[in-house]
Amino acid sequence: MLNHIALITILTDDVPRLAAFYRDALGFAPKQDLASYVEFQSQGVRFAVCARSILHNASGHPSYAEPHRGHSFELAFPCGSPREVDQAYADLITKGATPISAPADMPWGQRTAMFADPDGNIHEVFADLPATA
Repeated sequence: MLNHIALITILTDDVPRLAAFYRDALGFAPKQDLASYVEFQSQGVRFAVCARSILHNASGHPSYAEPHRGHSFELAFPCGSPREVDQAYADLITKGATPISAPADMPWGQRTAMFADPDGNIHEVFADLPATA
């Protein structure tokens, strides 16, 4: 079975700009920086930003040469409390993230907020809401 993810790679046409965002706004420390490929230290799964052209050249598949369109994935970053969601969202916006949706309590029992990175990829910060009796 192939039911384990070992690496998440975000493809981009501007690796330095996107890598700087994940380093400076989200706090990921670079583990390997090859200019067109930056891998970050990440607990649980490897995480990288790679130039779209690298995978196009390696695979020859034409879809790698196509410009980014639409939204196809989301990264979700856990916070320790609903209050931390509010603070993390405010900090991210201050550090250059694009606001998508302000922190709000969701019917599934979490407080979430959405933001976008410089390429327009939308991600969320979240925390479980306290249980009510």
